[in-house]
Parts: sequence; C-alpha cells; structure tokens
Amino acid sequence: MNDKESTKEIINSYRKRKSQSWQNILLFVGTGLLIVLGAALLIFWLTGTQLDIGTIFASKTPTPTITYTPSPVPPTATITLTPTESLPTETPAPSPTPTRSGAVIYIAEENDTFFSISEYFDIDIFTLLVYNAGEDRLDLDLSNPVLFVGDEVLVPAPGATVPTPTSIPYDVLPGFRVEYMVRPGDSVGSIAFALRSTVEDILTYNEDLEDPNAIYPGQILIVRVNLVTPVPTDEAEATLEHTPGSVFTLTPSP
Repeated sequence: MNDKESTKEIINSYRKRKSQSWQNILLFVGTGLLIVLGAALLIFWLTGTQLDIGTIFASKTPTPTITYTPSPVPPTATITLTPTESLPTETPAPSPTPTRSGAVIYIAEENDTFFSISEYFDIDIFTLLVYNAGEDRLDLDLSNPVLFVGDEVLVPAPGATVPTPTSIPYDVLPGFRVEYMVRPGDSVGSIAFALRSTVEDILTYNEDLEDPNAIYPGQILIVRVNLVTPVPTDEAEATLEHTPGSVFTLTPSP
C-alpha cells in the first residue's frame, strides 16, 4: 500500500466516524423525545385529562392588553351675549313754566336766601326786601335779613319796583321832616346832600344811628330838609341819581 492510498483511507475512516457520531446524536435526541412524549401520555392517561396535541406545540399567544380609549368629551357650549335692542326712551317735552301775573307766596327751603330767591324770580333784591319789611309773619330785620326754612316770602308781581324818591321842593319850609328809606349805595352824607340837610342834624334826629357808616338798605331815617342853601354847581355834579328802592315820605314838623 502506498502513501496516497493510506491517506485516502484515513480520510474516509474519519468521515465514517463523523457520520456515525451524528447518527448517534440524532438517535439519542429522538429516544429522549419519545421517552418524554410517552411519559406525558402516561400522565394524561392516569389523570384522565384529554390531551390536545396542538396546544403542546402551539406558539405562545400574547395576552391581550385592554387599552382604554377616552370617550370624546362634548364641547362646552360658549354663551354668546346678544345685545338687546333697547326701546327708545320717550323724551318728555319740557313743560312750560307758568308766567306769574301777580304776587305769590314762596315757602323758603333749605339753603334759600333772599338773594337766591330774588335771582330765581328775577326781581331786584331791594324790592323784595322792601315788600317783605312790613310783613309781620317774617319779623324781618333789614340790617340782617335772615331767612328760615318754612318762612313765607312775599314775591311781588313781575315788574314791581319801589317808588322812586320824591324830590323836595325848595319852597318847603326849612326843618320840614321827612321819612327817608335808605337805598343801596346811600350814605349819611349823600342823604344830607340830596335833602339839603346836614350829617349832624340827621344823627341828632336818629338817636339809634350811632355809626353814620352803619346804615343799611330799607332803613327809615328822619331827615329835616332845606336846612342849608344849595351852592350852584355844574349840572352833572348837582344831579344825584336815585335808583328805584328809595322813597321820601313827607312828614309835617310838629
């Protein structure tokens, strides 16, 4: 036998042994499976359990997982404010203010004054005071004309005024006494000049007049006229303007 044949035999012998080893392994595995299967059949037979071959070789079935699907939440209704058409408001027609045709009695309210009343009725305040000076229900002090709530104020008719001063004739005897109602803007000096009297004589015949500057509109003074002779002056200087609200009452001397 040469070397070449010897090598070939060795290789064939190796392959045969390898083939036999695989056969032995497969035989051993098959025998093991038959033993396990036989044991299983014996156990199921002894316990009376029916064998389901499919379940033995079935693949593992995954356990289903319950997935909660959220229920759709209905959308919240949005409140839309619809503007309500307002009904047109009827504008009341202005009621005409009645025009006074005569004197009226006004009941004084809180915060009323003679000045505010004169403005409301569009009348001169001096005229208003003079018309109320003789009203016993008011007991009005012209030096301090205070008005109380509830006082009844006589409002003269529209256009009413205090009589204008009566000029004193020059032929009236000197010393003739008159009652003079002080008007706004008067002073003892201007009264003496207008009636041709003197400041000293006016103070003498009006003992309650302590201060010649303390006279007030509506005050009654006793004045003796024509005590002095007027000095001729320019017409503009000699004319003494009197506003409505002053009155001369001629009174004979005793």
